[in-house]
Amino acid sequence: MHYFLTEEQQMIVDICRQIVEERIKPQRAEMDENCIFPAEIIKEIGKSDLFRLFVPEQYGGMGTGIFEVCLATEELSRGDLSVATTYAASGLGFIPIILLGSEEQKKKYLPQLASGEKLAAFGLTEPEAGSDVGAIRTKAVKDGDFYILNGTKQWITNGGEADIYTVFTMTDPSKGARGASAFIVEKGTKGFDFGKKENKLGIRASATRELIFTDCRVPKENLIAGEGMGFIAAMRTFDQSRPAVGAQAVGVAQAALEEAINYSKVRKQFGASISSLQAIQHMLADMATQIEAARTLVYHAAKVIDSGEKNVSRLSAMSKLFASDVAMKVTTDAVQIFGGYGFMKEYPVEKMMRDAKITQIYEGTNQVQRNIIALDLIKRGVL
Repeated sequence: MHYFLTEEQQMIVDICRQIVEERIKPQRAEMDENCIFPAEIIKEIGKSDLFRLFVPEQYGGMGTGIFEVCLATEELSRGDLSVATTYAASGLGFIPIILLGSEEQKKKYLPQLASGEKLAAFGLTEPEAGSDVGAIRTKAVKDGDFYILNGTKQWITNGGEADIYTVFTMTDPSKGARGASAFIVEKGTKGFDFGKKENKLGIRASATRELIFTDCRVPKENLIAGEGMGFIAAMRTFDQSRPAVGAQAVGVAQAALEEAINYSKVRKQFGASISSLQAIQHMLADMATQIEAARTLVYHAAKVIDSGEKNVSRLSAMSKLFASDVAMKVTTDAVQIFGGYGFMKEYPVEKMMRDAKITQIYEGTNQVQRNIIALDLIKRGVL
């Protein structure tokens, strides 16, 4: 459908589609099978200025908004969700710096991230804590001009590959979530190491590792916004980033639909293509309708955020929740349309189904999204 994109927005879509066709699709099966991190593709994305979409102009960015980020993320996800996750997770890592970082932090880190010269990562999740920020156990203790970090982060996207990490710790455990603080930690800092690369169901080319802190000394100027601001930094970041997860879901669902349509035209059963069967036609019609509804919700959420609206948690959660549920449904239906062939790695839809599952899990499970939506409804009513 026509979303009345500006010339600049259409250019973003076209650049991403070119990268998908020329660089991503020819390599995605091998990257998935062998868990190969897409380093060269990410460099190409950086050279194409797509990381600048996240960053204000005064720090080397393009001064665009979440809507443009969603456009890019959706298109990259049509090619490979691992690549799109690597791209979006870097933005997730430096959104806290954009939102709450000091002027010195922004000038130091954002130009490097905007150019794609360096990648970022977001370090919140731990073995006993994810959406429950108050349960994190990684500690930061003030020691003169430094903070000493100790603890472990789990399942961190871009772990080991990123150069700059936003890490959430406890500076005052007695305050629960309100005692959390966020720090910028650079790769190579003494006492900062990585665990093994995780072997995953989907997005297998995306790097997922533990972050391990052992008496890691971080300069006090790397504290973001002050002690106790970690919870606010995390929640405000998720408000901005969750529509991009929705965009990932829309992209992988769209790719699965396209594969299913094309296959239904060439697969013959009972003397005719299966696209002539009403059962298949209805599946395709439902898939397309669900995707379009999800895309509309994601785009709307992104534009509301870009408008400067403050109360966006509900809408942001809705966009992630609905689109990711659609992605899981659509990719599963695509495998069904392919029949036995859909179960084989020779065809891409089984990978799309495996990849789609993570969109229901990361950046807050869909059960957590429902909690956010319901609590906001109870608090503010239907607005």
